[in-house]
Amino acid sequence: MRKEDTVKLISAEGFEFVVDKRAAMVSQTIRNMLTSPGSFAETQLGEVTFPEISTTILEKICQYFHWSLQYASGKESEFHIEPELTLELMMAANYLHT
Repeated sequence: MRKEDTVKLISAEGFEFVVDKRAAMVSQTIRNMLTSPGSFAETQLGEVTFPEISTTILEKICQYFHWSLQYASGKESEFHIEPELTLELMMAANYLHT
């Protein structure tokens, strides 16, 4: 996969997730950050830092992005969410507009 086809998502702890850009675009917030006109760092560098989202939650969000693409293409499967992550995931999903 080419570098321009990926985006780097960075958690509050500094952990980096390199994901397919199409998958990351599931999030309206990330889409806006990466496609806005102008000289924004996110657009130029292809990376987005989330100082309020923990590594555990961002990992689950990245999994959801990929699951969402598969679901949209007709591959139906269950997306499991651990009960202890539910509140933090809901808050992150609200922020990311997913």
